[in-house]
Amino acid sequence: MKKKTAAALLLVLSVILVIAGCGNNSSNTSNSANESKSKNSAATATNAPKETEAVSGASEASYTPLDQLKENYDIIIVGAGGAGMSAALEAKAKGMNPVIFEKMPVAGGNTTKSSSGMNASQTKFQKEQGIEDSNDLFYEETLKGGHDTNDKEMLRFFVDNSASAIDWLDSIGIRLNNITITGGMNEKRTHRPEDGSAVGQYLVKGLVQNVQEKGIPLFVNADVKEITQQDGKVNGVKVLFNQADEKTITAAAVVVTTGGFGANMDMITEVRPDLEGYVTTNQIGSTGDGIKMILAMGGTTVDMDQIQVHPTVQQEKSYLIGEAVRGEGAILVSSEGTRFTNELNTRDKVTAAINTLAEKSAYLVFDSGVKSRVKAIGQYEKMGFVIQGDTPQALAEAMKVPADKLQATVDTWNSAVKNKQDAEFGRTTGMDNDLSAGPYYAIKIGPGIHYTMGGVKINTNTEVLDKDGNPITGLFAAGEVTGGLHGQNRIGGNSVAEIIIFGRQAGIKSAEFVKAQ
Repeated sequence: MKKKTAAALLLVLSVILVIAGCGNNSSNTSNSANESKSKNSAATATNAPKETEAVSGASEASYTPLDQLKENYDIIIVGAGGAGMSAALEAKAKGMNPVIFEKMPVAGGNTTKSSSGMNASQTKFQKEQGIEDSNDLFYEETLKGGHDTNDKEMLRFFVDNSASAIDWLDSIGIRLNNITITGGMNEKRTHRPEDGSAVGQYLVKGLVQNVQEKGIPLFVNADVKEITQQDGKVNGVKVLFNQADEKTITAAAVVVTTGGFGANMDMITEVRPDLEGYVTTNQIGSTGDGIKMILAMGGTTVDMDQIQVHPTVQQEKSYLIGEAVRGEGAILVSSEGTRFTNELNTRDKVTAAINTLAEKSAYLVFDSGVKSRVKAIGQYEKMGFVIQGDTPQALAEAMKVPADKLQATVDTWNSAVKNKQDAEFGRTTGMDNDLSAGPYYAIKIGPGIHYTMGGVKINTNTEVLDKDGNPITGLFAAGEVTGGLHGQNRIGGNSVAEIIIFGRQAGIKSAEFVKAQ
């Protein structure tokens, strides 16, 4: 029997490693999944390999063997993305015995796919680099980006705790000190790994490592199906291991960090039928499970029809091209070779501009300077997305757009950068460097479903609220499973900040709740 289990484990790991090498939104050339040493007996599930592409590239990890499962924990955390692991680490620091259940074969969730960075204001790294920023400015720009529909109490807590979240990550070996800018922002506050690589895989690797070092059990292929309660209080979950073995595990508190529903087209089209047929950048585990379970517990939702479409998605592989490409100087051009919008406007406005084009697609155009500053472009090249030409005219020929127009577009843009004035579309950010360093590059993109702003209603203590606004005793939630923070439009870089800020808060507050029992 042991030989069969070992053989099945090797087969699944082989699939994970093959897919991880080509399917994650990261520029990290030493793909950590290739170093995976998973020993989790739960990872031998034969019905799971097709799901591995969604979370490939998670840290090298030894997940907890199923034979170490206990019947009771202080806190159960449902979902092993950034929010879940942050919650677990803070709960452990408060003296709790937490456990993490993850339905996918590896940890990471949508966090692994995060590309541009983590927004934060008044950070030590901004100060070191002479970037003047304030929490109030971060608040105002996020509120404006959300069309003044954000939950203001949640937003205030978010911005005021953003710098301490950066400090906390740094204290556990996750340093985000390379700072760029994203759409809808006027200051550089998007924090990335030191080498400028995509934030997601780096963040997941660091969090998993910390979870392991702290001895926090993390079970994969552990699909939580139901949250249980007794006498009006949450008291555990029913979890299905390997899609075969259901167990009831008890706890004094449950933290739901299962992500959004961006990969569940039935849920999406129910609230937004206009999005039917769009590609999605979400990993396939983002199916809204946590929302459904919380609704069954008497919770309520907010902003469910607010679904963000990201403007720059490679369509054939539904692959997000990070906003940092534009933040470091790229421009958008149509099939005519001309610019048509302020590339660093908010995502909804850039998407709308692309959708006015007859082909509903466009090209990101950039030079070797942008490529050197955005390490993720190396990953895009490996996946075959990048078109190249030694000069703008050579690039135009490869793109099959008018060469004279593209050359004129680049020349006009370079003049705008030099004069710090974009007379055509009023762009004011991402203009530190012109596009004058050949070779030149382009990536064809179009809009894709990227993020669900809506979700369950919580307060700043991350307590899940019922329809009357009262906390459901013992139930907490954080991350994309929740709604309200972003309003009608999310600013790039705010989701990574959200999972860390509110993930930490969920761990702290759930621990306080358990101690008070």
